[in-house]
Amino acid sequence: MAIIRKLAITQFRNLNQQYLQPGNRLNLFIADNAQGKTNLIEAIYYLGHNRSFKTKSIKELIQLEQQKFQLDAQVDNYRIKLEKSKQKTTIDIDQLRLKNSSNLSKILPIQIITPDKGFVVNGTPKNKRSYLDWGVFHVEPSFLDDFKKYNKTLKNINTLLSQQKTQALDNWFLEISNLSVNINQLRYDYIQQLKNTNSNELVKELSSLFHSIDSFDYEFKSGWPKEVDAFDRDSIYQYLLKNKAYLLKSKHLNYGPHKASLKFFLNKKEECFLSRGEQKTLSIVFWLTQVSLLVKNNIHPIVLIDDISSELDTTKIKTILHYLNHLKIQTFMTDIGKDLSFIQDENPVLFTIKKGIIKPQ
Repeated sequence: MAIIRKLAITQFRNLNQQYLQPGNRLNLFIADNAQGKTNLIEAIYYLGHNRSFKTKSIKELIQLEQQKFQLDAQVDNYRIKLEKSKQKTTIDIDQLRLKNSSNLSKILPIQIITPDKGFVVNGTPKNKRSYLDWGVFHVEPSFLDDFKKYNKTLKNINTLLSQQKTQALDNWFLEISNLSVNINQLRYDYIQQLKNTNSNELVKELSSLFHSIDSFDYEFKSGWPKEVDAFDRDSIYQYLLKNKAYLLKSKHLNYGPHKASLKFFLNKKEECFLSRGEQKTLSIVFWLTQVSLLVKNNIHPIVLIDDISSELDTTKIKTILHYLNHLKIQTFMTDIGKDLSFIQDENPVLFTIKKGIIKPQ
């Protein structure tokens, strides 16, 4: 069970030498705009993913006139330290240096929902893949290795295509066909587990979100054209051979798992025809279903919720928080400090943030 017991943030955006001891369940951070609420959420996210959900620029994260930022946390029985400069990243777990961040993500699984990230229904394929693969990574142990091999193979194929080198293409086509089938199957199996998790019990727990929902469904889009059987190696391989001339002309492979997506339906109506409110609601249901599935697999992720009252009404927020509390999930939530009496039943641990200074209430 992932629980952040202690957290120290040094020189990360406007948060300098901040230390806090969060509660095991709901932690609520209240602040006006531009005081550091999202920076806190971003710092915790960075600690679990070794990347930001807002920017790729390290320069934006490090305070002016400083050379690095540092995140230090006690997570269950692990001591995690992440230090990042413009030139170098070091990650230590119990003083042992990590070569990659996959072990970090296993120890500190983090899921996030923000006004601009988390609403996957009618979202971009990239955002949908991001949320899908987050779950697959934690549930299916072989996924990460296949995913890394696939990206390396894709890079080699695109290099050969751009350089118009055809001799080695067939072997690489065969390799990517094998890896595509593996990734497609793992993603598909995970989605089936999600659908089994999205049971009547879940619907009952989230009843206030389901006023007019008779049938919420989603299907896997493999990223391959309809004429290709995405679960058959030979079908993919023959398609690539047949279209080699087109691929050489386009200079990149524009089909495959890196183009996969999900398509959502409400009462058989496609996601693009749903109202913004329906899209938000279904996104939350999908998001909470993923969290539920991980808990069933004895993986308790940490949930980050940033400025959610700007997108959702009080009933939905209360339902979400009550459900996460029921799952025994540690949650970090920010808000601008309006009337929050409706969540007092969840016994939140309160903090305030002012000009980057975090204080317990």
